Amino acid sequence: MSGNELNYKNNRSGIMVNGVGRSGNRALLYSMGLEEDDFRKPIIGIANSFSELVPGHIHLRDLARDVSDGILEAGGIPREFDTIALCDGLCQGHSGMRYSLPSREIIADSVEAVVEGNQLDAVVMLASCDKIVPGMILAAARMKIPAIIVTGGPMLAGNCDGYTNICLSNLREFVGQYQVGKMSYEELRKMEMASLPTVGSCSMMGTANTMSCLAEVLGLTLPRMGTSPAVSSEKRRLARASGKRIVAMVKEGITTQDILTRSALLDAVKAVMAMGASTNSVLHLMAIAHEAHVDLTLEDFDRVSREVPYLCNLRPSGQYAVDVLHANGGVPAVLRAIEDKLDDHITVTGHTLKENIAAQPLVENDVIFPRSKPKNKEGGIAILKGNLAPDGAVVKASGVKPNMHVFTGKARVFDSMEDSITAIEAGEIQPGTVIVLRYEGPKGGPGMREMFLVTALLVGRGMDESTALVTDGRFSGSTRGPCIGHVSPEAAAGGPIGLIQDGDVIHIDIPNRSLTMDVSDAELAERKKHFKPVVKATSPMLKKYAALVSSADKGAVLQVK
Repeated sequence: MSGNELNYKNNRSGIMVNGVGRSGNRALLYSMGLEEDDFRKPIIGIANSFSELVPGHIHLRDLARDVSDGILEAGGIPREFDTIALCDGLCQGHSGMRYSLPSREIIADSVEAVVEGNQLDAVVMLASCDKIVPGMILAAARMKIPAIIVTGGPMLAGNCDGYTNICLSNLREFVGQYQVGKMSYEELRKMEMASLPTVGSCSMMGTANTMSCLAEVLGLTLPRMGTSPAVSSEKRRLARASGKRIVAMVKEGITTQDILTRSALLDAVKAVMAMGASTNSVLHLMAIAHEAHVDLTLEDFDRVSREVPYLCNLRPSGQYAVDVLHANGGVPAVLRAIEDKLDDHITVTGHTLKENIAAQPLVENDVIFPRSKPKNKEGGIAILKGNLAPDGAVVKASGVKPNMHVFTGKARVFDSMEDSITAIEAGEIQPGTVIVLRYEGPKGGPGMREMFLVTALLVGRGMDESTALVTDGRFSGSTRGPCIGHVSPEAAAGGPIGLIQDGDVIHIDIPNRSLTMDVSDAELAERKKHFKPVVKATSPMLKKYAALVSSADKGAVLQVK
């Protein structure tokens, strides 16, 4: 072969090796053990978020090997690289939580940089937890190449002293029980040791499992990937099959641009409602739509929530852990239950979503309720608006007890999560209070921390039937109770939540989708004249984030002019 004939392939990665001028590139690849024949094969990236700091990611090194084996078997060249991962559970309740949501964009940027920098033909992305799965999806939406996601899978639930299906969300609430004398320290410690018996993402339908399930609904994973347990042999087989499938996708030309359509996003919203999924899914789906250049609004969530019933009896709002859902058919079974509501769209299998679930029998039991007798006739998440949240707020209606769906109380205002926790633990919060927790939004936090420790204390102390929480921050996927988050505009952006004063009367009306305060427009205008937003000292990274991030109702995406 002469130098003028060095045209190994027409794939995207051919730009790295074709032609005599790429001699240096080929030498670098030879240095890593590749052979000349390998230059004719598609180069497939494996974006791994393995971490020894994250229970949901500590096993991803093994899954990456299974993916690599599948790629090799199908005739591709696997090349593994890494990105970061944070465990929201370990970041919970301290300043570290400010870095969780910003890490989503860092993950997307880092994967994009490696894939585009090396002109890879396709990528398989390994992720499990709260911000890592959506971060990978954001990267996939940007790059418009063949991509498959392999989720790490949920851990198995714990069982101890008659308690079954124990999840991390239960353990946080047990702390509140201990503080009010309902549980001894010995009992609490025993629960600590038994609650999380395996590796994997936390076993309730929190944000990690929500986003893993939605990756499947969006069409970015093979069927049954979203709920297959971390410690199962099925998970390893699915990882290997994903490696094989990505090579076929290169040949077929199926890219994320074909998959991430408005129909796919709307089907994901419908799954959110049926599963009673995490409110963080609203942020992430809005961000995915932004990167995919798809029109999606909070009004879409509100409309779908009125059309698709809440069916899944899953913790934290229900009885069972996610591994039980998997045993009852997983995501395909949920989609089968709402099949008539689905828009349908192409997936990584080369088939449509409805074709993927065609063989799935209808499941109707106490895990997936029948449509004729749903857990709730409306979806698990509701969008509220009013003079307190002109651009919207989000509540996990499935986690709110019926008697609290309409609630009126007097505001007790805090400018940080820590101050509110101190007040709750000191017994200062009385029945009939609406805790207003502000300056915790994307800009104000900065980083939009989860207020889970606050909500867990309220539930654990039995205050979730007499006290509500309203915040411009967000909540853990394991949150339940009358907790309204994502209030937009946030306080740091001059939103009305920043003008609330102690004693103001606040009305929450989930059925009518309203969040209001008994303060006249004239009084709000007067207060705004004297308004000075609280500015929190923070790191250079978070300052940059605060300067660029959008409001929660737009997905908290970085806006670059």
